[in-house]
Amino acid sequence: MQTERASDSGQADRREPKVVVGAAIIVDGRVLACARSGPPEVAGRWEFPGGKVESGETEAAALIRECAEELGVRVEIGARVGRDVRMANGRSVLRVYVARLLHGDQPEALEHSELRWLSAADLGTVPWLPADVPIVAALRPLL
Repeated sequence: MQTERASDSGQADRREPKVVVGAAIIVDGRVLACARSGPPEVAGRWEFPGGKVESGETEAAALIRECAEELGVRVEIGARVGRDVRMANGRSVLRVYVARLLHGDQPEALEHSELRWLSAADLGTVPWLPADVPIVAALRPLL
């Protein structure tokens, strides 16, 4: 997927959107959901943990790093969940992967206001960020 924007010369140039990755951490038929603590416009909305893929970093490596930073856990990355979700007027794309906790690690809310383990029946009980909604639907059969 590419987006176009006008350069200073007025010519359209193509650039790949920034990739944001998320982890659908599944344990015993439940997925980990995280409540944003900020910024104010999204505080209290729910998401899958993750973040931006840095230059030279693979999507899996970014997710491993983000899960360690945000939750203090080590994870193994599995298959993709759902499709690419366009964000930020096409400037970013969200890609979510199934993840498995390693070594008995237990997530901590280091950067979120709250964590919850949700079953398929519970997925609709939290207000998800708009980008995560299509992933929630795709995730339901995996729980």
